[in-house]
Amino acid sequence: MSQKDYATHPAVAMEAKILDGLKEKTGRSLEEWVALILKSGPSGEKERQAWLKSEYQLGTNYAMWLAARAAGSPGGYDPDGLVEKMFAGKKAGLRPLYDRLLHLGYSLGPDVTATPCSTMVPLRRKFVFAHIKPTTNTRIDLGLALGALPGEGRLLETGGYAKKDRITHRIGLVSLDEIDNELIHWLRRAYDETPAA
Repeated sequence: MSQKDYATHPAVAMEAKILDGLKEKTGRSLEEWVALILKSGPSGEKERQAWLKSEYQLGTNYAMWLAARAAGSPGGYDPDGLVEKMFAGKKAGLRPLYDRLLHLGYSLGPDVTATPCSTMVPLRRKFVFAHIKPTTNTRIDLGLALGALPGEGRLLETGGYAKKDRITHRIGLVSLDEIDNELIHWLRRAYDETPAA
């Protein structure tokens, strides 16, 4: 099956852009900050974050990213690695379901992107319209952005609408046979009701 490459998650793209301009904004490059933290900062990651905020007046995100790098986090974004890890071990049997749902998502339009996280794969236009999540070792949930629509049949409300979450409904799947016209209808509706980029 041919599929598009994964897109970079917006939060990761924002972090990369900010870290690229770090020297201009703070007077130190990423490497210089890491060297300073390792030489003069406290040992724990949380302590380093607090130290960077109090000693250098860095914002929360800067302090978090720099402390993580000093702790050895390589940074960057490996979407394929995230998906492989998500479907490893006892969840490996869910991979065919995931692949089929991803293919369906991409088939909705050329503007669809997938941006894997550690526990799910959001499908986006301008905003997330669905996500694919291996919820248990034997079930994937297809989360859908359907607003205030009442749940019916297999389409269950998540409580997300009341919490102002994008994902408001889900359909649980345990086999490829459950990817049917009803599921495709709800996925298409979530796509259609989400603004284009």
